[in-house]
Amino acid sequence: MFPMTHTLSSPSCIPAAGSGHGRVRRILVCAVTLFAVTPLARGQQKVDFAHEVVPVLKKHCAECHTGTRSEGGFSFNTHRQILESGYVKPGEPADSLMIELLHSTDTDYQMPPSDRPRLTADQTSLLERWVAEGVNWEPGFRFAKAAWEPPLLPRNVEVPDTGEAGANPIDRILATHFQAHSQPAPQPVPGHVFLRRAYMDLIGIPPTLEEQRLFLSREYNDASCSQLVDELLDRRHDYAEHWMSFWNDLLRNDYAGTGYIDGGRSQITAWLYEALLNNLPYDEFVRQLISPTKQSEGFIRGIKWRGSVNASQVREIQFAQNVSQVFLGINMKCASCHDSFIDRWTLDEAYGLAAIFSERELSIHRCDKPTGRIASAKWIFPELGSVDPDADQPTRLKQLADLMTSPQNGRFSRTIANRVWHRLMGRGIVHPVDAMHTQPWNADLLDFLANYLVEQDYDLKALMKLIAESRVYRGAAAADVDPSAAGDYVFSGPIRRHLTAEQFMDAVWRLTGVGPQRVDAPIPPALRHDGDIPLIEKSGEWIWTYADTRTSPPGETATFRKQLSLEKRPRKATLVITCDNEYTAYVNGKKVGADNNWTTVEAISISRQLRRGENEILIVGRNGGNSANAASLYAELIIEDTLPEPVVIPTDTSWQAASGDVHGKNSAAAKWNAAVVVPSRFTPGPTAESAISRTISRVLNISNGITRAALLKSNMLMRSLGRPNREQVVTVRPQSLSTLQAIDLANGEILDTMLRQGAEQIADSDETSAELSDRLFRKTLVRAPRETERQIISDLLSDELYVESIHDFLWLLVMHPEFQFVH
Repeated sequence: MFPMTHTLSSPSCIPAAGSGHGRVRRILVCAVTLFAVTPLARGQQKVDFAHEVVPVLKKHCAECHTGTRSEGGFSFNTHRQILESGYVKPGEPADSLMIELLHSTDTDYQMPPSDRPRLTADQTSLLERWVAEGVNWEPGFRFAKAAWEPPLLPRNVEVPDTGEAGANPIDRILATHFQAHSQPAPQPVPGHVFLRRAYMDLIGIPPTLEEQRLFLSREYNDASCSQLVDELLDRRHDYAEHWMSFWNDLLRNDYAGTGYIDGGRSQITAWLYEALLNNLPYDEFVRQLISPTKQSEGFIRGIKWRGSVNASQVREIQFAQNVSQVFLGINMKCASCHDSFIDRWTLDEAYGLAAIFSERELSIHRCDKPTGRIASAKWIFPELGSVDPDADQPTRLKQLADLMTSPQNGRFSRTIANRVWHRLMGRGIVHPVDAMHTQPWNADLLDFLANYLVEQDYDLKALMKLIAESRVYRGAAAADVDPSAAGDYVFSGPIRRHLTAEQFMDAVWRLTGVGPQRVDAPIPPALRHDGDIPLIEKSGEWIWTYADTRTSPPGETATFRKQLSLEKRPRKATLVITCDNEYTAYVNGKKVGADNNWTTVEAISISRQLRRGENEILIVGRNGGNSANAASLYAELIIEDTLPEPVVIPTDTSWQAASGDVHGKNSAAAKWNAAVVVPSRFTPGPTAESAISRTISRVLNISNGITRAALLKSNMLMRSLGRPNREQVVTVRPQSLSTLQAIDLANGEILDTMLRQGAEQIADSDETSAELSDRLFRKTLVRAPRETERQIISDLLSDELYVESIHDFLWLLVMHPEFQFVH
């Protein structure tokens, strides 16, 4: 579903260049979108299907309407059956026959029949609310016992011979699937579509213009696609920083949130980044999470909630829930309170798994009430072995890790193979991905992928490579399917997916050339840059208004400036700065930074404040202390988008200095003189010199200067785009449009600011409007504009490039369906 009502193919939404109506347009679009979204019910908590609806239906209705019985033609064994029965209209209880029968007093018509106990008023009201809310259903649940039981052990698969030498085994298995369903295999997408798909799926960012040129210059065939997949998977840092989001969601890891401040939760960020960077084999990856080191223990320790919590939310039970869900695709949440309503797992099995982690006597609670029984450590699949309940905790965890990752544990390898297929193809072979007791739509394919992963020594990249090299992966996207919809599913090709919040942010930052340079994730810089960053010494001098600053009185203030002319606005410019004791920095009259700690060195991005033509950098320095003491300033402007070397403008005698704070209107009347070099014996010393060198080195060794969104704390835009708070395990993000997302995309401040900053920078381009639009189109959609699109763009962008019209053009690009989705 495309979240906006207008796209580039709708000329009526285009304002005149520079008209300023872009914001009005976005408000109107937002309003239209809002009215198209069904509001959630307010004032009442959403009905709990598993704990409220299921017990009522089982007690009063299941005997006659589940299993092999369907009295009156009404069966609700599955979600699909109840929706197709005609007895229930989701969202319309007043028009639902089931609700009418429950209310009826006609003994020949009412349900349950007159010889059975009627529902209470509260129970009938509950079912009415359930229907009003859309007949929500627990994924994978069925009232009738499933005729299919998932195997535990691995199962050998004979790959069909299609007669084509060297054919990918996935394509060979699916050839029989397509034949059985009398449908053709999906046709291959054009090269530029495959190129963007592979980039977004494997490393999460779009290809640069040069990367596009290189791939599209090759012959488009199996070999060139395989070469591209290899190249992408070899980009260790891009791969790690993309898949961090996937694993952070699964492992409840984040950079801020509940528990991190008070010690109730610990990060595994550095461990996780290094594991992904080095492609740690998946079995070892899981062993280090279940039987952890200090760096990886945060996952199994879960969250220690403040105050009193339900017995099903203590750390030991979180352990059972999380380990079973993430690594086995089992929902233990229901069984953490009572024997599960939705599958075969029992309360004792959930507590037995929890007791493996517990370091105390663990009392079994049913629905938060103690049973008087004590849990004993026990593995849920005794066919594979057991855990010694009398062993100490580290030993029990090691035994569990070995059982979990055993090559004989087919449930383990199938679960991760299914998750990877889901990520690359849009829907799991087993759906939902956390209901691995559900029958797969192709058991041979699932088992083959699971076996292949084990044969490749649990190399997840090898599994991704096999999938991404298949012809079905580069097939045309199937007709839109709601990945969460109930009912029979027949695979016909990849399903297009919304960009994740992180992919969206990364793509916008690369489109505009403006993005954050900080990193919130606590990852050692040497790890992010493959070893120690080579130190680059400063190239300038410490300065002040005079040399012997030992006599500088406390509070003395001096102003320094550097005037420079630029042929064009730089795309990346950084001011490295420190001052003994404090400073405030301005670029072209705008404050860009300030600091009062002389022991720190800052790197301030100033590309947006610089402009084509004349520029002025002005810094007000101030001495501190209670008596006379040395004072000095060091700054270095680094402009990187110049070839072959960056331009570096450090403080030296070419800078000008004036006594006092003379920024702003006072600057013109000030008495300016050449700045004076301060001897090294009066400057902060080796510690400061080292800090300056490290800061300069980091600036010059970060390839593009823009941090990946996966390494940043979440913001309101990322939340509305589906990034979770990670207090719970999240295995699938929502794919449908929310009201909040519609607002933020249409008129949200964060996105609007990102695009305006990009427009301000792009406006200084020397390109014609046609050249600019062509370049931005290729950066965004990996193709040139079509003729109809060119006409719309020409109506928007005049020969002279205005910030407002570029701003609107950028917004239209990021609202384009080809941008919003991985096709």
